[in-house]
Amino acid sequence: MATVEKRISKNGEVSYRITVAEGLDSSGKQIRSRRTWKPPKPDMTDKQIKKALNRAVADFEREIELGYKLDHKQSFSEYADYVLDLKERTGLKPRTIERYTDLLVRINQAIGHLKLTDIRPQHLNAFYQNLGEKGVRIDCGRATAKINIKSWLKNNKLSMAKLAEQAGISSATVSSAAAGNSISREKAAAIAVAMDMDVKKIFKIVDNNTPLSNKTILEHHRLISTILAQAEKEMLIPFNPASKATPPKVSQKTPDYFQPDTVADILDALENVPTKWKALTYLLIDTGCRRGEAVGLKWESLDLDNGIMIIERALLYSTKRGVYEGTPKTGKTRILGLAPETIELLKLWKATQEEYRKEYGDAWIDTGYVFTRDNGDCMNPDSLTDWLGKFSKAYNLPHIHPHAFRHTAASTMIANGVDIVTAANELGHASATTTANIYAHQIAEAKAKAKNVRSGIFKRQRNNDKTA
Repeated sequence: MATVEKRISKNGEVSYRITVAEGLDSSGKQIRSRRTWKPPKPDMTDKQIKKALNRAVADFEREIELGYKLDHKQSFSEYADYVLDLKERTGLKPRTIERYTDLLVRINQAIGHLKLTDIRPQHLNAFYQNLGEKGVRIDCGRATAKINIKSWLKNNKLSMAKLAEQAGISSATVSSAAAGNSISREKAAAIAVAMDMDVKKIFKIVDNNTPLSNKTILEHHRLISTILAQAEKEMLIPFNPASKATPPKVSQKTPDYFQPDTVADILDALENVPTKWKALTYLLIDTGCRRGEAVGLKWESLDLDNGIMIIERALLYSTKRGVYEGTPKTGKTRILGLAPETIELLKLWKATQEEYRKEYGDAWIDTGYVFTRDNGDCMNPDSLTDWLGKFSKAYNLPHIHPHAFRHTAASTMIANGVDIVTAANELGHASATTTANIYAHQIAEAKAKAKNVRSGIFKRQRNNDKTA
């Protein structure tokens, strides 16, 4: 049963305190929940106030009966911090937490001040519309080096790795900037600070006012939905307003993969590169593993005599943690067989790595990883992407990135009749549904080929009828 107490503040503002009894606690003390209600409009009549107040009392009683403890005080930004901390404590990967933190900058600017119970689908739809407009990018520019960064490093007796460490970014980004490629304005600013120079003296900056992609907008929506879903789960809000919002749709892109002729050209070009990079690229082509899984492979996870590779870890990079060891994307260990060509290259690389070990002596860093820097230290996954980009340019090949080999392996399996469940296991997908969604186009092509094969039965019959 609810009780209502009318209150008048010193400045004459009228409010009503609603109290609902919920029974007794373990010590026999009465449990009470309270809520303050104010007339939504200043010019309401007594009759209108009474009607609205009765409705507010009934709603409050119903919430208590259903077990809700609606939070009318906590803002979205305050609760978002709690949810991210909760996710981190329960094992969400650091890179995901970092991405969520980045997304929250824009989200909090738009709805961070709103109380959890005040958020409506209309607020979210307006936010998504705003994200699709020009000029909303936080990092709204690209920077290209105007000076010779390599010469500067040489004159200052500084390595790219050291500059990257001082700037708090990856070595691959510094390498890319030094090679004349464009990098983000934010990364350019970090490099300039590390070099103790004005960013405009080092880089030419071009503004980027293009709207955010639908994919990025959808990322914002999914994070909002995750946070509000937790609030709904904890019964702080009666429903998740994000589930009733209308984010933009993202069409499924056809994965980019290499045709057999292109793979043959890549293999020919690999005959001219150092053993480490050749073996690493063969491993990507052969297994379709992720780049972090490839550089995170340890010798203890390889059985070269039987041609078996166990994927049980991955090397990852974040601006806050640098390079660190984590689990594969789905957290699952998987075992893959290796082609004889890949095995031979891995054996050759092992012997080469042993020479490096002897050369470095006490300076050798024994990490146990298969693919390392010359001193045995672990590789940054970005280094692989950077090398493949340079490799494709040097040999006039289509742009190569590690994931293209993954798509190629998947497409090859599907085209040759490997079932979806097996393909999903080989690729390390969370489920066969993931594989089916990503490679729907290739599966459709494989089904069309299967249809042609089946129809061949009738074609042979027609030919037999003609010759009879």
